[in-house]
This record gives sequence, structure tokens and C-alpha cells, in this order.
Amino acid sequence: ILQLDGARKNLRILRPGDVLKVRHVGGSVQSLDRELNISSRFEVRRSDAGFQASVVDLPLEHRLVTASGQIQSSLFEAANESRVSEKLIMRVAEVFEYDIDFVRDIGRGDEFALVYEELWRDGTKLGEGDVLAAEFLNRGARYTAIRYQETEDSRPEYYNHDGQPMRKAFVRAPVSFTRISSNFNPRRRHPILNQIRAHQGVDYAAPKGTPVKASGDGKIIFRGWKGGYGNAIILQHGGNVTTLYGHLSRFERRGYGSRVRQGDVIGYVGATGLATAPHLHYEYRKNGRHLNPRTVILPNAKPLPPQALTAFRATAEPLMQRLAARNSMLAANRPANL
Repeated sequence: ILQLDGARKNLRILRPGDVLKVRHVGGSVQSLDRELNISSRFEVRRSDAGFQASVVDLPLEHRLVTASGQIQSSLFEAANESRVSEKLIMRVAEVFEYDIDFVRDIGRGDEFALVYEELWRDGTKLGEGDVLAAEFLNRGARYTAIRYQETEDSRPEYYNHDGQPMRKAFVRAPVSFTRISSNFNPRRRHPILNQIRAHQGVDYAAPKGTPVKASGDGKIIFRGWKGGYGNAIILQHGGNVTTLYGHLSRFERRGYGSRVRQGDVIGYVGATGLATAPHLHYEYRKNGRHLNPRTVILPNAKPLPPQALTAFRATAEPLMQRLAARNSMLAANRPANL
């Protein structure tokens, strides 16, 4: 069986908890099944010509679910009270991360609503699918996002109700950080050198090994040791913008000249070079000039073309109606002092 096409790939590595279903007659194997994930199964069948192997798509039922909540203490507690998983609320945060700082800006009274898919088969819930639409009320400002795939070959993106992309050409912070350990400051005293030395980026404190992601689409133009930066990567982006990622513990398997997309992992947080503790040093430069990554006006990603707006609105309208209905219920239950 292991000589069959696909068998080595799908049977070579077995982990605790993996299930193989084998049917045999008198010790002679007739079939073997292994579920690869919730939507596909690897099958081996005996025929007169010998064993045949294939990967079979499994039918899934996609059920739409709408949920909403209001923050009293934290986003995660509000999500839990609304029976929204941590995984789902993190997806919502990723959608709105270009407009909302979920570390600093979230407060009591903020609200969220989302429409997402649950994946079912034969009456059993198998997991959660995509977030199809979401809305977030933050400090009185309302943000709405609709998931839409323009063509079969394009990747799905999130857009506001006017068809403008939620995604910017760059993210503010290319790492999941615990705190900002040092801001952009032209007059900072260096903690190791003990002298006034311009800090031309932002330091994001995070545990060693935390993935560092490309802040925008680009190409790797430097990858290696760079003096006080330690292990560093520099990306070249459009519009004569470059970004630098310093003090990395190690690199992802992407070499010099490789193209990356926003969100691709390029390295991991470390403390190489002149660093006192694990953190990411991140710089944003335009035309060779250092700009503050936290305050620079970021260019928008590519909007939907006019000819795609009709199809987008047809997708968005029923989802917007679901969000509006959920928000009406939330408003009816809102305390009078909020």
C-alpha cells in the first residue's frame, strides 16, 4: 500500500489520536481510510487489479450563525459570554486591526457583531468556517467589514460597505506583542550604549520565537547580520518604501530576492545584536527617510474595480441585514447609562 501514489504522503506520519479504519476479510486487507481533515479523506480500495488510492472530498453543511456582544471588562470575556470562540474573535480583531488598536483602544461599552459559518456533517458540528461579515463599535465609531472574493483565482478580502478594502498596504505592528518597549524617538538614550542615539523605529516586546510577519507585500533585499540590529531582514515595497525587522532569533525559509505577501512569516523574535531582552525592532522608511510606524499615514490596498461593485453589493446586502438585526437586539438590551 505504501508504494501507491499519495500513500507515502498521507500515511507516512501518524500522530497520537490519528484514526485508521481498516476492513479485512480473513486477514486480507480490503480497504483503508484516514480522514485528512474535516473536508477530505484518504482512501485505499482493493480491486482485481490491486490496490487503488484516492483523496475524496467530504460533503460539509455550512450553517450561518450571527452573534454579538458588548465589552464590559475585556474583548475575550465578552466573546465568551456571547459563545464566540477565542479563534473567531481573533479573526475579527485581525479584520479591524488597520483601524482599531486592540491593545490600547478597546474599552467598556464597545460592541461587536459577526456573521460566520459553522461546519456540520451528519448532524455533528465539526468546526467553524469563515467570518463572512463583522461590525465593531469602538469609541462611538462604527466599522463594518464584508468578506468577498472577486474571482476564483483571487484570495478573499474584507471590504467596507462601499467596497473599499479594510486592509491597508501595511500593518502597524508586524508581530503579536505584549507591550511597546520603546517608541520612535530621535532623542532616546540607548540602554546599552548609554548615549543619546536616535531610535528610528518601534520596539515591540514579545517572547522569543514569536512569529514576525511581513507588514506589506514586497521583496527581501537584505537577510543576515546587520551590526546592532543583529539578525535582520529588509523588505522593499512599492512606492519606494522599505521596512526593517531587527534582533531576530532566526529566519524563516525565505532567501534573498524572495517575494512575500503581507502576513507571511519571515522570522522570529529574538535578542540578537544590541538588545537587552527579546523584542522586534521595526522601522518604516519612505524615500530613505525614517517615519514613525505607529503614526505614518498608510496607503490603502487596491479597492474593488467599479465593475465588481454590483456583485459585491449582492453579497453584502443579506449579510448587512443580519448584522443590523443583531445590532437591534443588542441595542434593546443595552443599559441606559451607556
